[in-house]
Amino acid sequence: MEPVQNEKQMNDKVENALKRLNCILPLQASQDKCSPRVKELHQQMLRSVVTRGHIMSKAEMAQWVDDVPAAINVLSQYDMVVFAENGEPVGAYPFTMTAREHTIHVNGQQVYAMCALDALAIGPMFGETTRITSKCRVTEDPIVIEMSSETILNWVEVQDIYVGIAWEMADAGSCCADSLCMEMIFLRDGTVAQQWLAENLGGREIFALQDAVEFASRFFLPLMS
Repeated sequence: MEPVQNEKQMNDKVENALKRLNCILPLQASQDKCSPRVKELHQQMLRSVVTRGHIMSKAEMAQWVDDVPAAINVLSQYDMVVFAENGEPVGAYPFTMTAREHTIHVNGQQVYAMCALDALAIGPMFGETTRITSKCRVTEDPIVIEMSSETILNWVEVQDIYVGIAWEMADAGSCCADSLCMEMIFLRDGTVAQQWLAENLGGREIFALQDAVEFASRFFLPLMS
């Protein structure tokens, strides 16, 4: 098991992780650089996934901005939205339209999260009840986490789960969705988490589930304000 940490150590760990992730994927800073209309478009694209189960199409983007190609260029350049070669949106952190191991049931919709941390963010971002279905990356044991906003509803069943981040997988040459996100994972318990961590102490980090929820909330919530 991970050594017991006091509250200050846990707060510092989350704070340092936030700074690290914001250096790799500065979503809030990028959103703040956008024009008000593009920022609103981005927020509406995120809401679309929760309300309809899929991201807004390129044609639908025209309801929010006059120059869709320019908006696509900004959102793509800042790695805020992932686009297919034909210009259609296929993902916007924390969501992806591509099936991944993290399935989220929210608002009657079934959607996919880019990574484990993203999966934990969806409830807090939208104040919704969510059911996360995933698996331990090491053992492939099933993982089910039920949340209401930031509150974990089935805490007794999931309190030993960890989130692992392989920071060394961040690649400045590719979008985060195809690099670091692929290695932000759920781990069944503290023993498995420590084993996974020991494989690369310098490039990996693990978070107890409640700390991971705080991390996810603090990273993603500002995007909707």
